[in-house]
Amino acid sequence: MNARSACNAQIGLPVQRACDLTDSTDEPQWLIEGLWAAQAVGILGGEPKCCKSFLALDIAVSVASGVPCLRRFPVRHTGPVLLFPAEDSLSVVRRRLGGICAAANTVLDQLPLYVITAPRLLLDTPQDRRSLRQTVAELKPALLVLDPFIRLHRADENASKEVAPLLGYLRELQREFHMAVLLVHHVRKRSGKDRPGQALRGSSDLHGWGDSNLYLRRNCKHLRLAIEHRAAPSPEDITVDLADDGPALSLSVFDAPAEPEPQPASPSERVVQAMTDAATPLSAQQLRKLCRMRTATLCDTLADLQRRRQVVHSPDGYRLTPPKDEKPVSFPATPIGSTGNGNGKRTVQLPLLSGETQAGSAGTQPAQG
Repeated sequence: MNARSACNAQIGLPVQRACDLTDSTDEPQWLIEGLWAAQAVGILGGEPKCCKSFLALDIAVSVASGVPCLRRFPVRHTGPVLLFPAEDSLSVVRRRLGGICAAANTVLDQLPLYVITAPRLLLDTPQDRRSLRQTVAELKPALLVLDPFIRLHRADENASKEVAPLLGYLRELQREFHMAVLLVHHVRKRSGKDRPGQALRGSSDLHGWGDSNLYLRRNCKHLRLAIEHRAAPSPEDITVDLADDGPALSLSVFDAPAEPEPQPASPSERVVQAMTDAATPLSAQQLRKLCRMRTATLCDTLADLQRRRQVVHSPDGYRLTPPKDEKPVSFPATPIGSTGNGNGKRTVQLPLLSGETQAGSAGTQPAQG
């Protein structure tokens, strides 16, 4: 018995040498290029009323028809699509699909797009699992869309031991029938500052399960679509809008003009701005605090500005060089008797109050004669 046969007999599982594995580079890598990988399972997540169902239907129409999704992402593999809308009425689904087809210049009547009309589908019941598997086996869809996850089970979404079997069942369907699975899901409340994947409601298994994940978030008047892949680079976020073209509603990519990224101000610009905002000359210590820079950087910057005659230094501090047609501003001279301590600070003798001498107040003067 060779080593491989002995290994199979011992563990009871089929094994194959890594060098003998089939190279699938000739197979399509994308279902929808840049948007959804071929035969990928994943999440379409977002807050309520962020058009998650509209995007799921747009993806379904694209795979069934071959037209670019959102009129932007090319479809690389077409085929039947099986959809279960657990929340929306069938009439609403029909109306939305009609609007998306109108925007995509395709005809709904000609598409292999199938809708499960059962009142419920629970992935944690054996009977419903068997029914879904049988339906998939008959239609052999390229894409299965389930919307939303919360209506597909009675488990605790926060418990990994309850969520993992549901996701494992969908992964089994994907591998057995070589199709993609898109699961619509919600994000937690007040999760706007979290990473999109980490904002998904429930167990972290949901985020880790996906090969391709999409996330919709509302940004002022528009929606931001974030795309995440397990085995491909994730592109930059795109902006989408729900367009109203007569009676038809559909999502479309919003091409906003690119805004230049603001560049951080240079040390010279920060020093000049601080002096511009100040009403009086500033000491080096004041400039360092206002500009939030190291002492060495500030010294080099001030020396450069003085060489360029943009800044002048007086006993009272640093200030901008006044224009030639402006009379120089005179600042009070340093009082006689000022002393320094070597760190740039000066101790100024205050004016004497009535009854005081340089030695101290009248109550502390030595008695006379």
